Amino acid sequence: MPAPPFASFAEFCPSPLAQHRKPRTRALHLAGLAVGAAILAAALVTRSWAWALAAPVAAYALSWLGHGLIGRNRPATFIHPLWSLQGDLRMAWLALSGRLTAEPSKHGLG
Repeated sequence: MPAPPFASFAEFCPSPLAQHRKPRTRALHLAGLAVGAAILAAALVTRSWAWALAAPVAAYALSWLGHGLIGRNRPATFIHPLWSLQGDLRMAWLALSGRLTAEPSKHGLG
């Protein structure tokens, strides 16, 4: 069995930054997170399991659309689902705090 390419989230972190260099790809990810959070909130308010199951589907659909149509790359979700989610949340936090544009250069991504 081959060794995983990343031993930690810290090693994984530059990969999503590289995949989300294009602003429209990042925008679709952030939109996906917002839509997923809104659907999840609706699920909690209505106590509907169907809405709860729809939240990640809607969120990932927008994200994967960005990867396929704009970024032209393969989402890390299929190989590292938890780190991918953590990376998306980190990217959203960096974007909301105004620090996302400086982050790629910290990892040598220009």
